[in-house]
This record gives sequence, structure tokens and C-alpha cells, in this order.
Amino acid sequence: MNNRLFFMALATMAFAIALSNFLVTKQINDWITWASFTYPLVFLITDISNRFLGLKAASKVVLLGFFCGVLLSFISAPPRIAIASGSAFILAGAINLFVFDKLRQAKTWWLAPISSSTSASVLDTLIFFGLAFVGTQVPWVSLATGDLAVKLLMLAIFLPAYRLALAKILPMQLQVSK
Repeated sequence: MNNRLFFMALATMAFAIALSNFLVTKQINDWITWASFTYPLVFLITDISNRFLGLKAASKVVLLGFFCGVLLSFISAPPRIAIASGSAFILAGAINLFVFDKLRQAKTWWLAPISSSTSASVLDTLIFFGLAFVGTQVPWVSLATGDLAVKLLMLAIFLPAYRLALAKILPMQLQVSK
């Protein structure tokens, strides 16, 4: 396992979770919070970890990122946000890992990351907004709808970043293994 890549993924994951949990409390309008733009990073990180470190190491990135991110979230966000985020993240992360691993050998490079991240985004949105805002004055149905739309857009924007990682990290791994 590439320890440098593992720790970079873990640190980035924890940061993205904590930042997103802070930003979800900052609405842009009735449809979108700022977290809609940052949270899809966790799926990109998961997919890159899964591709280059394998399922077992990527699972550790998700699990340790979950613990670090939720701990940081209790500092930067209200408890209901941290709990909802942790619940949604661990289940969506598991789906992301599973779907990506099943599709990792697909003939097209984009099928695994887009399928895993899309399924994880849908699950994450349903669980998070259902737990975080039901029973509050927050317009959670419109926020969940807008959030999911922006997450899917961000996944499309991040797809070239995943492709770039394939082009940059794979040659470095091949050099290290020689």
C-alpha cells in the first residue's frame, strides 16, 4: 500500500467532511447550501483511494475519515448535523466502495466512478436531509432536491479530475513497483 497516498486521502477526506458539515448550515437559497459544492469531494477521494489502494485500504480511508470527520464536525457544526452526516456518510461510503469495486474492471474508465458516486450521492442525500432537518423550519425537501442536483453536477465536473489522477498516479505507482 502506498502510505503517502493513504494519508493524503485520509486527511483530505476528514477535511472535506468537516468543511461540508460546517457549510451545510450556510444556505445560498432555499435549494442549495455551500456544502453541495464541497461534499462530492468525498466520493472522488473514495474512488481514487479504491482505484489506487484497493478496496481494503479505501475502506480504511472511509472508516477513519468518518471518525475524524465526525469528530471535527462536532466542533464545527451542530450535533444534529454531525450525527446525520456520520450516519449518511458511513452508509453512502459503503455503497460507493461496493459499487466501485464491482465495476472497477469495466472497459470504460468512467463507469465505476460515476456509478458509485451517483448511487452514494442519492443515498447520502436521502439519509442526511431526512435526519438533519425533519421537524425543523429548514426547507429540507427543497434543499435535498437542490443538493442532489448540485452533487450530480459536481460529480460530472470532478470526473476529469479522476481521469487526471489515473494519468498521474498510475505512472508513479508503476515506477515505485519497479
